[in-house]
Amino acid sequence: MITVAAPEAQPQAAGAVAVAVAEMVAPEVTVFRSKLPDIEIPSHLPLHEYCFARAAELPDAPCLIAAATGTTYTYAETRRLCRKAAASLRGLGVVQGDRVMILLQNSVEFALTFFGASFLGAVTTAANPFCTPQEIHKQFKASGARLIVTQSAYVDKLRHEAFPRIDAAGSDGEGNALTVVTVDDAASTPEGCLAFWGLVASADEAALPEVSISPDDPVALPFSSGTTGLPKGVVLTHGGQVSGVAQQVDGANPNLYMREGDVALCVLPLFHIFSLNSVLLCALRAGAAVMLMPRFEMGAMLEGIQRWRVTVAAVVPPLVLALAKNPALEKYDLSSIRIVLSGAAPLGKELVDALRARVPQAIFGQVSVYCHDAVSASLVHSDYSHRLGENNFN
Repeated sequence: MITVAAPEAQPQAAGAVAVAVAEMVAPEVTVFRSKLPDIEIPSHLPLHEYCFARAAELPDAPCLIAAATGTTYTYAETRRLCRKAAASLRGLGVVQGDRVMILLQNSVEFALTFFGASFLGAVTTAANPFCTPQEIHKQFKASGARLIVTQSAYVDKLRHEAFPRIDAAGSDGEGNALTVVTVDDAASTPEGCLAFWGLVASADEAALPEVSISPDDPVALPFSSGTTGLPKGVVLTHGGQVSGVAQQVDGANPNLYMREGDVALCVLPLFHIFSLNSVLLCALRAGAAVMLMPRFEMGAMLEGIQRWRVTVAAVVPPLVLALAKNPALEKYDLSSIRIVLSGAAPLGKELVDALRARVPQAIFGQVSVYCHDAVSASLVHSDYSHRLGENNFN
């Protein structure tokens, strides 16, 4: 027999069914907690203040090493130059919320521009200088950048018809002129461009305005590689970046184990999120030095590792392959390397074993970098877990 409910009973029955269904599909929440103490994440701090937190106690320690010139900048010098870079950007009209494009290979000027913009509450978007003018313009337009810091060699790409005209006087307010700052010496500054070091040298850091920065304010606008379509900009905030770096290097059992006195190899491009976050930002937070190489060149890289006693080598699988197979390694002293961090793609056991035979004293880790509103790094190779602690996940 089929029984039909009375009309007045149907709403109540329907409500009961809805509750039952909701209870059936509601996910069970399980919280996993580490045995280690919670990491203190000072996400209220602006990114630059967080990264330079140890500058006062390590004023004379090396911070940035320009491998191409052999020049070393201490923490005190680097922070001062970042503030002067901020003052020079402010003098060019950059204010809080503005976007600045960095079109550079790895260099001291890249770091100074990035942190200089952060001091102002401005946002940097870094592009690959080897991209075509059209590709660079797409990022320039999508990001809304008002100023570009680059090298003289790439200025011709910015003279493409898609860009506003380059004029040292700056924009007329309607986007009809583009301010371009070049990092080469003043004598080689292209027509219409401004010299980076001339601006920094004459800038008065005492005139730097006080800026109130919220954890939710953007600090960087990296673009994806475009593997699932056209490249897309990803907004990274001060709070998110501080949280991401803290999860890598702070706490009782950090993922990256960088420390004061370390020298990190920075040969991977800083316009890639792995290098920017897990090398530059993490190293500065930890009080380590960063050896900046503008490009990968095997001989120069090996010489730099030997000369500056690199302890943390951040690499990608193709670079691991080149190192593992190149007989030139036998000519250099690589005994200073303590950690090899590989990211951007999985690193197979065969490659690990091949490179370990060349640097047997090193421990290996796989870094997974996710460009959302923070960066996470997980060292998942058992070699790292067994030799540095039972739990690498805080």
